[in-house]
Amino acid sequence: MHPLRSAVDRKPPTAVRKPLTAACCGILLATALTACGGASTADPAAKEITVYSADGLKSEKGDGFYDKVFEDFRKKTGIKVNYVETGSGAAVQRLARERSNPKADVIVTLPPFIQQADGKGLLDSYRPKGADQVAAADKDPAGRWTSIINNYFCFIYNKKQLPRPPATWQDLLSPTFRNRLQYSTPGVAGDGTAVLIKALHDFGGQEPAMEFLGRLQANNVGPSSSTGQLAPKTDKGELLVANGDVQMNYANMKSMPHQGIFFPAAKPGTRPTTFALPYAAGLVDNAPHRANAEKFLDYLLTPEVQRQVSAIGGGFPSRKDIKPTDPHATALAAIMKDVEIFHPDWRAIDKNLDSYVDAWKTATGS
Repeated sequence: MHPLRSAVDRKPPTAVRKPLTAACCGILLATALTACGGASTADPAAKEITVYSADGLKSEKGDGFYDKVFEDFRKKTGIKVNYVETGSGAAVQRLARERSNPKADVIVTLPPFIQQADGKGLLDSYRPKGADQVAAADKDPAGRWTSIINNYFCFIYNKKQLPRPPATWQDLLSPTFRNRLQYSTPGVAGDGTAVLIKALHDFGGQEPAMEFLGRLQANNVGPSSSTGQLAPKTDKGELLVANGDVQMNYANMKSMPHQGIFFPAAKPGTRPTTFALPYAAGLVDNAPHRANAEKFLDYLLTPEVQRQVSAIGGGFPSRKDIKPTDPHATALAAIMKDVEIFHPDWRAIDKNLDSYVDAWKTATGS
């Protein structure tokens, strides 16, 4: 059975994801931490936690979702959040390197990398308060991880140079997009991996998906380790089309007004498709500050924070009982209108991810 199954889910549905800079073990450190590979000096009684997170929720201007959540959490509990921003896969790799001496308390990353962290034994069980209001598909049955913000995979286009977005995958093969199209690298970037997942679903399997991506390579600029690098290029018109996700691209539209969100259909006459790509949080195994980490995970699912997901973060609440009515929530619902949502089998994808990435490399010559 193919690891993706299709179903329609009509869920109702100002941070800027920025390029990473070279830092300790290739990760951008927002707060100084113990050097990679060294002995931890973490004090279990310290009023702090360390969060390793995929990018997209913190703003360079200090007005993003994480910026408010971290500061409000500190005011309420006295617990400071040390923030480490990295790619989805890189966060898991770092946890694995630090397994014998963990530095992080919480990881926030995208599928299938949160499942990968679980499969490697890097997460501990903890069901945050409010997790009962999170859909079963958006949390681990054993409590290893829970979605904190729902999100959806998308593509973006330059609205200034294109009168309308490409309607189907096949439209992306047009010579118009020669060296003006780029997507982030599968297996490295979460949204880049999502390109593979959507192609596998829309084309009905690995062979036709890879055959198409091989043809698309004629238009592709080349690899990119960070999806966040592509939005400003698309806004400026250096690129006409790139990949992304709804939360990130909607949140940065104020500073990048020329980018538009779209979802290519599998073929003419069919509905556009996408799938949920949530930010999922998990408690790190042997976390140095477990009690503080549990409080933080609880806080992320409070109604107070969940109502800020759309208003500040440009995303979708993970709690089913929170129905925001702010202008951003209304705009996000309009973006998702008439888009068919399919449900990947994340465990199967995690199991087969290496083979998918290898097939993509072969097909594209990457």
